[in-house]
Amino acid sequence: MKSFLKLFSLISLAFVLTACGNSSDSTDKDSSSKGEKTVIEYWHVNAETQGGKTVEELVKAFNEQSETTEVVAKYNPDMYKGLMQNLQAEAAAGKSPAVVQVGWSFLDYFSNNFSYISPQEVIDQHFKDDSTFIKDNFLENVMDLAKNSEGTQVGIPYSLSTPVLYINRSLLKEAGLNENGPQTWQEVQEFSKVIKEKTGKHGFYMQEPADNWATQALLESNGARMLTDGKATFASKDGIEAYQLLADMINKDKTALHLPWDQGVQSFIDGNVAMAYTTIARRSQIQQNVKFDVAAVKSPAWEGKEVRLPAGGAMLAITAQEEKQQKSAWEFMKYLYSVESMAKWTEGTGYVPPRKDVAEAENGLKAYLEENEMMKAAVEQMDGVVPWTSFPGDAGLQAEQLLLDTRDEILGGKVSVDEGLKSTEEEINQLLK
Repeated sequence: MKSFLKLFSLISLAFVLTACGNSSDSTDKDSSSKGEKTVIEYWHVNAETQGGKTVEELVKAFNEQSETTEVVAKYNPDMYKGLMQNLQAEAAAGKSPAVVQVGWSFLDYFSNNFSYISPQEVIDQHFKDDSTFIKDNFLENVMDLAKNSEGTQVGIPYSLSTPVLYINRSLLKEAGLNENGPQTWQEVQEFSKVIKEKTGKHGFYMQEPADNWATQALLESNGARMLTDGKATFASKDGIEAYQLLADMINKDKTALHLPWDQGVQSFIDGNVAMAYTTIARRSQIQQNVKFDVAAVKSPAWEGKEVRLPAGGAMLAITAQEEKQQKSAWEFMKYLYSVESMAKWTEGTGYVPPRKDVAEAENGLKAYLEENEMMKAAVEQMDGVVPWTSFPGDAGLQAEQLLLDTRDEILGGKVSVDEGLKSTEEEINQLLK
């Protein structure tokens, strides 16, 4: 396990996120701290099954120890797309939360359409003792993940995830298959056929939230690219071939499920589907609720091709407009980036911790990672991480929705893969002009 911890540390130094501070670090207090607390809103996308309980615990713990700030957490359905839509409505009404989670695929869209202030600017103005806080706790390449296409530092990376394949080893064994699961997408298809034939259960489910994160992993690992030089290019031969495999499993072979995300994951937990391709951030929910021998293995590859996995998760950005709210926003963010808070966040979700020192810290994840094998797959495949595609300009929300609509039409058997991808690519490129 020492080699695992060493690997975790090396990946941290090579690509993984790094965060900030310690909750016990000194934080500049406003002179009015003896008065009423400043109330701020924290907007997040973490449903109860994906870290919501941990958000509540962290916010409660912060509020209890803070003399200056009271945080109100607000959950936004439909993941990062839903949060952006709600933020639009808030901005139109002349209001804004103080801190928001921004998914990597909306980095450019957020910075182009909303008012924000960089955390370092708030630090430089009000927290002189924290002047090197970000530099001391983040690697440069990690911070680059939260820079927009113009090179502007928009926020601070908060969480990083990759898709993994959760497998029901008990069901695989019953079907006479390798209990370590498939290694390629072709094997996923083959395994699923055997599982359906031998057990009557479905073989596979790929997550279907309100984003195209998993779809990007499937297509780009086969050689396609979602975006090339500012132009949508996912409807290539490789992209169509990759999508066709999934569509065939659902519509032709009848071995895979086409369900909303929560229902699909629950089908895996209930033992009705043998393999689920979803984020490592679902690890806690799955691990705590299954009643069979479960494991998480690395994302399948396409035979002879390099795996490309979009970085999931989000950064935290400050959208507070008033000075006192900006100060409170940083106080709260600093608390979330403490070693202890980062460790709690990883344990409660499965996200790879953003701080470089969390993995081996005694007050961090050292003991936890020595015992928890299900984190191993996510850590070991970090060398395949690539940016989550962010469509440029003001068309981000529309482009994402078009891809979601196409996914439902293809997997619902209403349109062919070839027709669906090509027409959607053309429509998105019209938006990007």
